[in-house]
Amino acid sequence: MSAGKIIAVCKSKNKGVPKADEGAGRLVEGFGLEGDAHGGDWHRQVSLLSIEQIETMRAKGLDVKPGSFAENLTTEDLDLDVAKVGDKLRVGASVLLEVTQIGKECHTRCAIYNKVGECIMPERGVFARVLKGGEVKSGDPVDYA
Repeated sequence: MSAGKIIAVCKSKNKGVPKADEGAGRLVEGFGLEGDAHGGDWHRQVSLLSIEQIETMRAKGLDVKPGSFAENLTTEDLDLDVAKVGDKLRVGASVLLEVTQIGKECHTRCAIYNKVGECIMPERGVFARVLKGGEVKSGDPVDYA
């Protein structure tokens, strides 16, 4: 399996809304993406989703892009479907993530669902905590450690 790359680094000030692609950011050990509403001392500090999954939603006629599903890191050419809890991911020059959850339960229809009509994070989202922080930007490599 070859390494993928980061194509978007997304954040938002509020939870439950699409995130904006900032192009770069700082992942903080034990917290998540600096300045993002989902950061904190918990197991879902960082979320990942592949552009390939976003493209499946575009094919259904939805107007979506990186960040539309509130993911922090949008990947390309990395098979996130094989990720398992406990797997490690290396991002860029120094970041190390640990996968803590695959998918999530949505108790209510969030703003993302209301805006795009469907949300793939409950099945396809990969969540992780930051074991080692550092800078991350679009174009950085990402791979299983």
